Amino acid sequence: MHLRLALTHEAWPLTAGALLAIVMPTLQAQEVAGLPSVVITGNRPERGLPRQRTFESDSARLLADQPGVNVYEAGGVSSLPVMRGLADDRIRVQVDGMDLMASCPNHMNSPLSYIDASQVGQIRVYAGITPVSAGGDSIAGTIQMDSVAPHFAAEGEAPISSGRIASHARSNGQAWGTNLRGDWASSTLALSAGTAYTRSKNYRAGADFKPAGPAAQGQAWLDGNEVGSTAFQARNDDASLALHTEAHLIQLQLGRQHIPFELYPNQRMDMTGNDSTQVNLRYSGQYDWGELKARAYQQQVRHRMDMGENRATYGTGMPMDTRSLTQGGSVSADIDLNPTQTMRLGAEGQGYWLYDWWAPVGIGMMAPNTFWNIDYGTRNRIGVYGEWENRWSADGTLLLGLRHDRVTANAGPVQGYNATSIWADDAAAFNARDRQRSNPHWDLSALATWKASSNLALEGGLARKTRSPNLYELYPWSTQPMATLMNNFVGDGNGYIGNPDLRPEVAHTLSLSADWHDAPQQVWSLKLTGYTTQVSDYIDAVRCASPMCGGAANVQTRNGFVNLSYLNQSARLQGFDLSARRQLGQSTDWGSFSLNALTSYVDGVNTTTGDHLYHQMPLNLKLALTESLAAWTHTAEYRAVAAKTAVSQVRNELPTPGYALLSLRSSFERQQLRLDLTLDNVFNRAYDLPLGGAYAGQGASMSTTSLPWGITVPGRGRSIDVALSYRL
Repeated sequence: MHLRLALTHEAWPLTAGALLAIVMPTLQAQEVAGLPSVVITGNRPERGLPRQRTFESDSARLLADQPGVNVYEAGGVSSLPVMRGLADDRIRVQVDGMDLMASCPNHMNSPLSYIDASQVGQIRVYAGITPVSAGGDSIAGTIQMDSVAPHFAAEGEAPISSGRIASHARSNGQAWGTNLRGDWASSTLALSAGTAYTRSKNYRAGADFKPAGPAAQGQAWLDGNEVGSTAFQARNDDASLALHTEAHLIQLQLGRQHIPFELYPNQRMDMTGNDSTQVNLRYSGQYDWGELKARAYQQQVRHRMDMGENRATYGTGMPMDTRSLTQGGSVSADIDLNPTQTMRLGAEGQGYWLYDWWAPVGIGMMAPNTFWNIDYGTRNRIGVYGEWENRWSADGTLLLGLRHDRVTANAGPVQGYNATSIWADDAAAFNARDRQRSNPHWDLSALATWKASSNLALEGGLARKTRSPNLYELYPWSTQPMATLMNNFVGDGNGYIGNPDLRPEVAHTLSLSADWHDAPQQVWSLKLTGYTTQVSDYIDAVRCASPMCGGAANVQTRNGFVNLSYLNQSARLQGFDLSARRQLGQSTDWGSFSLNALTSYVDGVNTTTGDHLYHQMPLNLKLALTESLAAWTHTAEYRAVAAKTAVSQVRNELPTPGYALLSLRSSFERQQLRLDLTLDNVFNRAYDLPLGGAYAGQGASMSTTSLPWGITVPGRGRSIDVALSYRL
């Protein structure tokens, strides 16, 4: 085996005078004026639902309380976001300004897994009408997750230093973790270093959802309520050096991830290793005319999959390997035309190289050659944009933007495990065709905001957005069921075949919002957003009819796993998000009380076939009652989710019943010390995750008929969580 591009993953040493801990305090959701975004910072929440962050091993879950955003289950640190019914690569995800991608046929190493929750300092969520300066190559919206920004000592003062140390434990799954951070800064130089480690065993559901017994032949026993393949272990390290003058900032960030294992209950394989190194250099400067920003970054990933401890091992195992390299850069300028108008101009570029190969296994059908799933896959993007913001009065803003991107993709010739027709016919057909693709994108956005009165703000917008297919939608080539089952990043248990002829998705979105509140905006508020999105060339799935896939039986199956291929069709998504808050009162004896509420609904339909779209969250509601008294904060959170009956029939997606959960949280904070206590799922309710996918976490997983069909991934049962942090 050889690689045309040499990728190295030498572990760079994390050095610092002291490593001291960080734990994320309760985060605040607040809106950015004039843009449909949510910013989460390290303060107490004033909008949105309060939720403790100290227990999170998965950064994607920091988004769970934002209107229109859900996450769906993957590994313990790698959940994937869903934004108003559009998921995964349909969302632009940036980590510290880097556009990262999953380098895995199952998307196990999702972009947000490359930053630990304890390292997060700020999150911006642009849902629906995304400004072109924040969009590009996406149709849902944009998530920007940034590390804690560097802090400097005041001019003329002595250097400052700080640190934090924290640890947490969760009873369900016997999970625990720790994180440390140390910072030192003068008025011109800031140094920071941190590390975060977390691990867990399998978690347990609220009741038995399957028979008890060995996880697989020769494997350990699993109780009926133990959710197989949910254990994980992960470590993320980071270091930063920043130089600052009165008007300029240069920052170098280094990141390293090491995941020895992360098991997946809704996939047919597990991650048996993921190592990543990231280098990120950025500049920002203030000038008389405005602000200039520039960034250059690189990420290298070495990813491995095989059968974990709850699956049949197939003798010598089933090794599958991936290497990738991502390099990118951007430059942008915010030009102040006059006191009320700003022009934003920018250019971005990114190169991505991917190798995905499967070593031969023993003798017979899966030997003697290396199977190349994608060999020398490339996906490159270059884009430019212009955006004009006009604050035409104290009560109104208009934002207009135009963006053009070009996305090119290609892949080299492939081979199967051997020269028999099982592998050779598909490989020959793939190698004989033209595989290079070049797609132009044109994106537009228009957003207007208006303060109608002291109690009402209105917002409306239109957008056209474009996304080109990813490499795993284009190039997986084999119709052999074992190979198709390995190419599945949606967790439905089915097999997928790529389609090099896929066209880019184009979405047109209309969004309208009304925000009612008291004049000071301190006592109560209610915000309602309605939206509709029409998607042409939506990339959905159709049944594979070739004899290798199962022929007519595969097409007609209604109660089993199936083999699918990607195809451009059309879709419509429409729904609403409603959020509200109310200060209920305050007294000397009982402290202050507040009530927060959040509800959302989306209906996604394939308008070509009439089928429902996959990964659609049913109607759901969250209520949080919070009491704050001296150093204590107590929260009772109630969550209700309606039954999911609108399912994707082409995938044989399973409906899920409705459920309601109660969780209790308390925190104590005094000076440098903070203690968090949570009783999650108080009544140990059994429930199925509407976005969790098919349960494939144990047994023999390499064929469509070797696993029982009809079980969804259950949610976590009762858990007692404890976290303790100390600031220095």
